Amino acid sequence: MLNSPLGRVARSINMVELGKALTEVNDPPVKALFVYNSNPAAVCPEHNLVVRGLKRDDLFTVVHEQFFTDTTDYADILLPATTFFEHKDLVKSYGHLYLQVSHPAIEALGECRSNVDLFAALARAMEFEDACFRETVDEMIDGALASGAPQLAGLTRKRLEREPQVRLNVHGDESSQPWLPFANGFPTATGKARLYDGELIAQGMDPVAEFVPPEESRHTQKAKSYPLELLARKADNFLNSTFVNLPGLQKMERQHELEISRVDAEARGIKNGDRVRVFNERGEIVLTAQVDGTVSPGVVGARLGWAKLSEDGININVLTSARLADLGGGATFYATLVEVERVPETSKT
Repeated sequence: MLNSPLGRVARSINMVELGKALTEVNDPPVKALFVYNSNPAAVCPEHNLVVRGLKRDDLFTVVHEQFFTDTTDYADILLPATTFFEHKDLVKSYGHLYLQVSHPAIEALGECRSNVDLFAALARAMEFEDACFRETVDEMIDGALASGAPQLAGLTRKRLEREPQVRLNVHGDESSQPWLPFANGFPTATGKARLYDGELIAQGMDPVAEFVPPEESRHTQKAKSYPLELLARKADNFLNSTFVNLPGLQKMERQHELEISRVDAEARGIKNGDRVRVFNERGEIVLTAQVDGTVSPGVVGARLGWAKLSEDGININVLTSARLADLGGGATFYATLVEVERVPETSKT
């Protein structure tokens, strides 16, 4: 922002590149890290680089969390956060068409604070004068609902507080008919989906959607060294890493497996249940081979979980790249090449 109190444009760093930000950026270096609603020591790519940065003696790290995650282990100050049972919130649709207001079921435990309360307190302490830091939760909800989006027409906080849930006005009214957003065409000049979009050329992008293979495969030697594509997928029993704070799930997470096709396993002398080393130039991890038909030849799969639950204190993000996607600057977790080899019997211990 040009009117920033800094007197200059504020620097912006993509959190996908956190490892690089903490170990390579020196103009000036990152000296403080505030973590909330995230667990970067588990979920960020290039795990080894991220952890190296978090271990810096001159990095001041504050973590606002509900549980003791991988990232809390590196905090200089750990602040307790509320769960959704303890604070009021506007709950948007996630795969459905309804909006809700979530009321606290219990008082905030101990010294727990919500994100809203914490940032407001910090802003006051740092003498920020922005009006948003003085808004109540109700005022924030009112502002969000008054954004002018047609889907929110007629939806108010008071109504949401009276009714369990309210359907979004996706038809321009409160019809319960199925929402078929593209039944009458797409929001383009022709009403058709654009497989070729010439407007992307002006943004320096390819006008035709295409598959860009993992970066390593552009180099013949690397492609030969790491011929398998890794699907670093979500865990089976929870969506986000915070949800693994249950003994039953943690027990399951300690069963670290690599799904590999029978074709690739036999070519490497790997049998079901063997300990295998999965590696590339960024790092390595030892997993247990699961030889079956869940993945195709040329592809291996492994679940992401807390690093601290593994015997080596790492997870599969030691293998993933921090390369950014060309659209949106997102992560490229599913564009990782690796090689797999059986761990000799004498090396199992």
